[in-house]
Amino acid sequence: MTEPIVPPPLVLPEDCNEAARGNTALNDAVKILVVEDDQLIQAMVEEALSDGGFASALTASGEEAITLLQDDKSKSKYRAVVTDINLLGKLDGWEVGRFAREIDPTMPIIYMTGTHGEEWASKGVPNSLLLAKPFAPAQIVTAISQLLNATPPVPPAD
Repeated sequence: MTEPIVPPPLVLPEDCNEAARGNTALNDAVKILVVEDDQLIQAMVEEALSDGGFASALTASGEEAITLLQDDKSKSKYRAVVTDINLLGKLDGWEVGRFAREIDPTMPIIYMTGTHGEEWASKGVPNSLLLAKPFAPAQIVTAISQLLNATPPVPPAD
């Protein structure tokens, strides 16, 4: 009988990133800021993002969203913003999208609305997407993936 051929163990170079080594954690997931005041839609979007491999931070008001974006000094905590148009508080989703783009001109923005779709061309930021409610949960993941793939990668934070 012949001996089975056993390949040598795989040795990765020292400068190999953690993902290539298989050492990734949920903390490494792309984080999406979700701004939605309807708890049912918020939960649906959060679940769809989680199923798609994304982490999410949830807020119901434009003011809180802007605070979270301002606190994101490294510009790498949130990789995209998903926002409803009608929100709790004084600020709407159009303003959240504009503010996010002031902080990061390449930030992917996805608007969700059941009533203001016709205003997207005049009030939405360039290179954004609009999802008309109701939409299938998979559409949010597809929209984010499409915009993230069109955005240059963010260099790792030092």
